[in-house]
Amino acid sequence: MANEQHQPALIIVGSTGLIGSHLANRFAETYRVFAMDIKSPEDLPEGAEFISIDVTSGERVHDAIHEAASRSEGPIAAVIQLAAYYDFAGDPSELYDKITVEGTRRALRVAQEISAEQFIFSNTMLVHRATKPGQPFNEDRPLEAKWPYPQSKVKTEKLIRAEHGNLPAVLLRIAGAYTDVCDSLPLSHQIQRIREQRLTSKVYPGDMRCGQAFVHIDDLTEAFYKTVKNRHLLPNDAFPILIGEPETPGYGQLQKEFARRILGVSDWETREIPKALAKSGAWLQENMPGVDDPFIKPFMVDLADDHYELDISRAQERINWYPKRRLLQTVPSMIESLKTDPEAWYRRHGLTSEGG
Repeated sequence: MANEQHQPALIIVGSTGLIGSHLANRFAETYRVFAMDIKSPEDLPEGAEFISIDVTSGERVHDAIHEAASRSEGPIAAVIQLAAYYDFAGDPSELYDKITVEGTRRALRVAQEISAEQFIFSNTMLVHRATKPGQPFNEDRPLEAKWPYPQSKVKTEKLIRAEHGNLPAVLLRIAGAYTDVCDSLPLSHQIQRIREQRLTSKVYPGDMRCGQAFVHIDDLTEAFYKTVKNRHLLPNDAFPILIGEPETPGYGQLQKEFARRILGVSDWETREIPKALAKSGAWLQENMPGVDDPFIKPFMVDLADDHYELDISRAQERINWYPKRRLLQTVPSMIESLKTDPEAWYRRHGLTSEGG
């Protein structure tokens, strides 16, 4: 390893979430890590340093990133921008512009000021037009975001393309992240519906062959690491790379696997229902007094036939990355952690069981 005095540094903006915490641990092995967020994470890896930041304030972004640059005696290898607004409700919010778009603009400008070697924007595969089962797409597929969260990411990508200047930027378009115990909102709610055998676990308003691509947090962490490691080999441009598993299980396939693991049922049946009926049911659940806020929102019904299946050739060729884990192989671990301590598992995922 190079002399610690000249060890390259890495700045993570938005370091306390699932991805940020894993990145801090991985990069701390070989980089001097500056973890930035509004509040300090509960546990930082040895050698990592916390600096408070508020991406809605130009002054605080400037001061935080310049402070990291002044502390670092080596080059700033990369600024990783994770901070973003996210809301599964699907409603428009000024926070998308305030946090995701303008927060990224502020971080990008200061990264240029400190002569960072790379700027990485954490994006989502959902910016792309959906495909059909058996038809994987690559980074050239048109952008067609359908709801506020991915729309804000498209807007931010355009900003980066227009303003990155001489600072090489990488746009990691990421599949849904999960861990050995789950830590995925869509998956945890699907598991809950099956476990409690709710009505919504037995119906679906779309083609059950369709599904979302996923990626294990360990593989995702390695993708970020290899993006930085190979920074001098990537184009001096705003360069998109899709990150996810190449196989996408359909919704129906996941239903059967969850039911088999949770209930011991091998013939779980999920029926397709009309979208109009599903929307009415979702609206009633959302608006009925005394009912917990449901995960399934009316806007999600229109997305039920969307399928995301990724061609990750670019990640293989340009950053030498290929995922080692697979979602279906990890389901047993998720369900085992649920069965070991259901109450703790529900708390971890912010779930409330039916009836209290």
